[in-house]
Amino acid sequence: MAGSPEPGRGGAGEVLRIALRLGLTSFGGPIAHLGYFRQEYVVRRRWLDEVRFGDLVALGQFLPGPASSQVGIAVGAERAGLRGGFAAWLGFTLPSALVMGALGLGVAGGLLGGGAWVDGLKLAAVAVVAHAVWSMARALAPDLPRAGLALAAAALALAFATPFTQVALIAAGAVAGLVLLPRLGAGIGPVPDAGAEAPPAASRRTAVAALALFGAMLVGLPVLRAVTGDPAVALFEAFYRSGALVFGGGHVVLPLLEASVVAPGWVSQEAFLAGYGAAQALPGPLFAFAAFLGAAASEPVPGGAAGALLATIAIFLPGALLVVGALPFWQVLRRRPRARAALAGVNATVVGILAAALVDPVARSGISGPADVAVAAAGFAALTTGRVPPLVVVAGSVVAAVVLGAAGV
Repeated sequence: MAGSPEPGRGGAGEVLRIALRLGLTSFGGPIAHLGYFRQEYVVRRRWLDEVRFGDLVALGQFLPGPASSQVGIAVGAERAGLRGGFAAWLGFTLPSALVMGALGLGVAGGLLGGGAWVDGLKLAAVAVVAHAVWSMARALAPDLPRAGLALAAAALALAFATPFTQVALIAAGAVAGLVLLPRLGAGIGPVPDAGAEAPPAASRRTAVAALALFGAMLVGLPVLRAVTGDPAVALFEAFYRSGALVFGGGHVVLPLLEASVVAPGWVSQEAFLAGYGAAQALPGPLFAFAAFLGAAASEPVPGGAAGALLATIAIFLPGALLVVGALPFWQVLRRRPRARAALAGVNATVVGILAAALVDPVARSGISGPADVAVAAAGFAALTTGRVPPLVVVAGSVVAAVVLGAAGV
């Protein structure tokens, strides 16, 4: 990794300080996070120019994993090497991970029982996921071929609700994008401008090592889990696999995690959806939801603080490895039509996977009557205006659920 920042420009400690402030104040989800990053890193501090920042944003969108966190890691790595990348991730993630882990500990300890406020969080989750599906469909499945691919993925995900189905659908989406979309004239778009060539933040040797480790863990962890039967390995593998296969935005992690932790009984579906709703009210990356799930997990896997730490590291690790691995090659890769066609197919597929999750379990578990439909619809409408932050929608949903519960509705 290109180790040191330029003289007088600070190092990993400065990156940690700035990233921690962003982790405490960056509300609004991944797109809003990128706006905060641009203001801080490009406009205010001039650590990089607009072209290079846009290039890193494109990289975060191209790779699986949490896009905003990956952009932050890339900026930190270009500023202060590997330590800078780690500092950027730690500062941005730590505040929300600590809060979500504490909430998960409360669930595991029975301190946070059910009730109307939990119902409100579940209704907030319905509104947020519906808005994510609507927004992603407009951006990632705007034409008939990709819309058809999304609908087919949704139908298959609902018919065969397993983690392996989702993995197979993502792989099939890549193949469909590579083979079908170019022939149908969809999903490719113009070749992006190469922009200003900048020296990569990682050497090619470091990049290859990171990519090799990413692949070895993706393949090796399921084998290790099957051979050893170790509950800690099972927890780490489930979250690593989820983090490695999330294309299209942080909300897509919802169906992957639901299949990985609810189906085996590690976390109840009620707690899962309540925690997801609570995550919308916090700044920082949505992937910090993993800390809640790890802390709330029950036997046989480790829960509590150890579970929160394992889950958080596991879900962010693949995205970080991919960023380090891709940085030296990104200028060339992003200009290849075949790579962009495969990504277009994957993105359309994940719209369908998330739409299936909206139906089951989000809406099925969160909505039990016409009043619930009205609350969720109001939250969705508020989000679509672009002027109401998710925090307000979460608070409003909880208040509405409490009022309806008190009225016996």
